Amino acid sequence: MDKKLGIIGFGWLGNHIAERLSNRYGIFATTTTPSKAEHLNAKGYHSTLVSFPDELDPGIKPWEVAEDLDAIIVSVPFSGLRGKQISMTEKRWNLLHFLGDYKGQLFYTSSTGVYPQAEKEYTEDDLPADEVESERFILEQFPQTNILRLAGLMGGERLLRNYNISDLDVLVNHIHYADICSVVEKMLDIQSQSKVYNIVAPVHPSKEEVINAQKGLPYSGERSTTGRTISPAKVISELDFEFQYPDPRYFHIES
Repeated sequence: MDKKLGIIGFGWLGNHIAERLSNRYGIFATTTTPSKAEHLNAKGYHSTLVSFPDELDPGIKPWEVAEDLDAIIVSVPFSGLRGKQISMTEKRWNLLHFLGDYKGQLFYTSSTGVYPQAEKEYTEDDLPADEVESERFILEQFPQTNILRLAGLMGGERLLRNYNISDLDVLVNHIHYADICSVVEKMLDIQSQSKVYNIVAPVHPSKEEVINAQKGLPYSGERSTTGRTISPAKVISELDFEFQYPDPRYFHIES
């Protein structure tokens, strides 16, 4: 196994990506706790203990293994909490310093939350990455970065029926983790650079439709034809991508 993949921020999504790719890549992951580092090492991954605090941390050194990695996925939130205008400048500096002068393939997980809350269908052209503060900061130092604007992360135990949900008539923008893994795998294979993609399932039912389908209940309402939806047309056409889970109503059914 010659290829090596780094995952900065080994959370729920990072774990799924590692599980998908660990038969093809050596996995190098960062985590914030010693117990999780032990767990990752026990799985055969190589862990580095590091956190990215909101304040400048002069103790952060460039990641020693970075120069040996074929690709790095940054899966740490750097956009600030919704509704809270916390300056992320110093937290971002900590990340950039950790990446050093990395020259390889780089992925950064952003969010479809960057798009305004207007009722229309959004494409990547509506909001270039250099106009999004939480994306621009990494592109300025690493122009090769692929920006993945992820919709609501779902799949496995994460199903809408398991949550207390309001605004049931709102259309959803969701994505199954398996399809994120497939997009990343395809982009790794073709060495994508400097791409911006919406990673979102192409079908946009309402929350109520999703919950009813996942509970095995009938749904008799009319689907709204207006709402805020995010389009995956670009990733479908450029990667010739076919979604394993195109419809959030059926995320609970193993396909």
